[in-house]
Amino acid sequence: MKKTYKILYTLALLVLPFMAQAQFDGEFIKPRNGKFLLQNATIVTVTNGTIENGSVLIENGKIVRVGTNVPAGDAEVLDCSGHYIYPGMFDGGSRLGLVEVNSLAETQDFAEIGSVSPNMQALVAVNPNSIAIPVTRVSGVTTTLAVPSGGLFPGTAALINLNGYTPDQMYAGFKGVVMNFPSSARRSTWDRRSDEDIKKEADTAQKTLNEIWERASNYHKLKSAGAELQFYPEMDQLAKVISGELPLLVEVNAASDIEAAIDWIKSKEVKAILTGVAEGWRVAEKIAEANLPVVVGPMLSIPTRQSDRFDAAYSNPGKMAKAGVKVVIRTNDAENTRNLPFNAGFAAAYGMGKEEALKSVTIYAAEVFGVADKLGSIEEGKDATLFVSTGDPFETKTQIRHVFIDGYRVPMSNRHIKLYQEFLERSPGLEKN
Repeated sequence: MKKTYKILYTLALLVLPFMAQAQFDGEFIKPRNGKFLLQNATIVTVTNGTIENGSVLIENGKIVRVGTNVPAGDAEVLDCSGHYIYPGMFDGGSRLGLVEVNSLAETQDFAEIGSVSPNMQALVAVNPNSIAIPVTRVSGVTTTLAVPSGGLFPGTAALINLNGYTPDQMYAGFKGVVMNFPSSARRSTWDRRSDEDIKKEADTAQKTLNEIWERASNYHKLKSAGAELQFYPEMDQLAKVISGELPLLVEVNAASDIEAAIDWIKSKEVKAILTGVAEGWRVAEKIAEANLPVVVGPMLSIPTRQSDRFDAAYSNPGKMAKAGVKVVIRTNDAENTRNLPFNAGFAAAYGMGKEEALKSVTIYAAEVFGVADKLGSIEEGKDATLFVSTGDPFETKTQIRHVFIDGYRVPMSNRHIKLYQEFLERSPGLEKN
């Protein structure tokens, strides 16, 4: 298995320069706004079928026209003959922008001290100048959910578009409080705790969660009644979940924990999204019955149990989708969020199907995050966040030709591509003069 993953990642590293190398021709080095007409392409709208030999007119950051025989007027024309236009892809959860190098603590800003810090805003910590952002968006990934980690309530996640000079400019309109649901499962095959110790720790964690939630509920009741309260930022943020202002992103993976989380969510009557859900396939019908959307991933991972099939992680999204669950895919990464298309590709190949996998990283993600009126499909009136490719974006051989985010044409360059170009034709060469 390890050898297989090494081969996959090596292929991804080799292919990435080719995905965008041909596009960067020195025309521009900064994102630029304007009026653009993307002509003669196959438009994969996601929600309204596929348009052959179609055009997309972009103006003032919006998709103004979609169809055939769209007049150019004074727009800059980009000939997309033989190419495809897709809506920008969503990563349903990663640390992109919150960490630069996973192995260097100085570059990490995704966790706070303490177990209960729901008021900590991931958006504030996002670094718009992260080297990993251009690396990601040239793969067609235009929108990601920046997720904090650590503790019971590590903070509030934020949806961001991968273009902008400040976090506020990047904000895409969704926030959710993250909760790591207490687990009664073993942490790994190396977990040597006894069954009794595991149960004891799980019961203690569950008791702590319920105590915190009761405190937040009381805070919300008093605040709603107009009582004068000393500002308590942690409880104030959780009160927004209780009132329905913010959803709860419940990180849970083991099948038994998923069932317990569903019961807990139902008892608290909160709007929730299940995340992680590594063993969702085991209880897919119960998730569907609870009408809870899920953010699942990464796909490129090993099974949770030694007795599982090798493809348990790959087939997990497809099995949940077939049970009627709305599925969104994530990488749960930072340095390799660019691999989202390949995560979705694995899900497509192992039972989900290409159409459903595409929806899971476009319109389904937009719906789950409440931004389907702006993103997730190629439709008139929506934000011009899309990309042009030579083929199926889930295929490693596909090249991404153009990327637009909020109407801005993004330069197809990044550190990887610059290094590739630098060493492609070396001058002076290897021989010393």
